[in-house]
Amino acid sequence: MNATLSLQTVRARIVAGHQVASGLNGNPRFPGGTLRMQTAFFHALGLDLAAYHGGTLNVSIAPCRYRVIRAPITFRQVKWHPTEPAEDFSFFDVQMTPAGGPPVAGKIYYPHPDTKPEHFQQPEVLELLLPFVAGVKYGDEIQLGVPAGQMVFETAIP
Repeated sequence: MNATLSLQTVRARIVAGHQVASGLNGNPRFPGGTLRMQTAFFHALGLDLAAYHGGTLNVSIAPCRYRVIRAPITFRQVKWHPTEPAEDFSFFDVQMTPAGGPPVAGKIYYPHPDTKPEHFQQPEVLELLLPFVAGVKYGDEIQLGVPAGQMVFETAIP
């Protein structure tokens, strides 16, 4: 990520996800996880995810929510599974800083909710693609930074 970009920052907490991206939920429809199945398709479209861990790190930005402005990478109608419908995916730049640790650059993985068939996220949850970060665990507070032109963090209105 370009260090000269203006980052909008927000505090976040690491939360449990569906464990479908990593394959840890054991769903036989997604052997090895959805992310492993999707990676070759993303690579063919120009996005190499080889530097990232094979699952997503889910974070809650509650009480805030995010609003998409402009994704630097969007792929439409990716038919990554033989029987599931094609999906749209966007990727945003992110910098994750764990408490007491250095910043780690990665991507926000955003399967578009309007084309995603199941495993929906809460509106305050983001899925991060990062290199493996030792020592982080559920409940840890972190800081996220996203270029302001890509995504905005807003206080949720009840």
